[in-house]
Amino acid sequence: MLENPHIWHCGSFYYEQTRPLVVGILNVTPDSFSDGGLFFEPTQALRHAHAMLEAGASIIEVGGESTRPGAQELVLEEELTRVLPLVKALVSQGACVSIDSRRVQVVKACLDEGASIINDVTGFTDPAMRQLALESKAGCVIMHMQGTPQTMQDKPYYADVVSEVSEFLLAQAKLLVNSGINRKRICLDVGPGFGKNHEHNLQLLKNTAHFAQLGTPPFLLMAAWSRKQFIGTITGESVAARRVVGSVAAALYAAQQGAGVLRVHDVGPTVEALKVLEALR
Repeated sequence: MLENPHIWHCGSFYYEQTRPLVVGILNVTPDSFSDGGLFFEPTQALRHAHAMLEAGASIIEVGGESTRPGAQELVLEEELTRVLPLVKALVSQGACVSIDSRRVQVVKACLDEGASIINDVTGFTDPAMRQLALESKAGCVIMHMQGTPQTMQDKPYYADVVSEVSEFLLAQAKLLVNSGINRKRICLDVGPGFGKNHEHNLQLLKNTAHFAQLGTPPFLLMAAWSRKQFIGTITGESVAARRVVGSVAAALYAAQQGAGVLRVHDVGPTVEALKVLEALR
């Protein structure tokens, strides 16, 4: 668990906890790798979001575009149609909402509806996204991705994956800080499965403690290993929805190594496991 309280400023939400925050993933896509579109219908999506909040999620992350390997880019209007009603509904009910999108137009629309966090899979490489972050008070998740969802798994290569991912995350974090964004709003994500093969992912997870110490003082680290193919390769489970135990194990390892945010599909089991881990401190 975390030796010192981690702090994250996300709009009107201020988190200071010794137990990692749990972010519940809400995919409103018909082709998600993890849940097969189970929550594509708005009523089902809201019901699932409420269940995750009741199970202990501090944040709900809404994503309307699949970024699985080989996924085709979604039409802008369709992404807005999928995410905006859910963001608006959840915010009206007092939830802290993160928007998972690489489109400035989508992020701006969601921030206007009250979203508190921007999770950008392109790592704020778009100057317009950095400017939008500067103009808001939202938390900012900088994720590393090699290539695009269409190309990222076409023979990903690194001379040193830990070093190269570290350099990218620190460079992007410094860009945000130098633009005037408080470092306490920033969270880093190594991007499991986004332009990485199994060995790359293994090295990144093994080096969680290293990534949790990036920056002076260190930036907050997110662990987003939930239901990934990486987990399935280790456990032999080909069905993403059945990778619960392996995902919780990865989340607990990351928590022990200093990750301050756990982005997960299975909120209840993760929160229960964290409580046991905390009791053993």
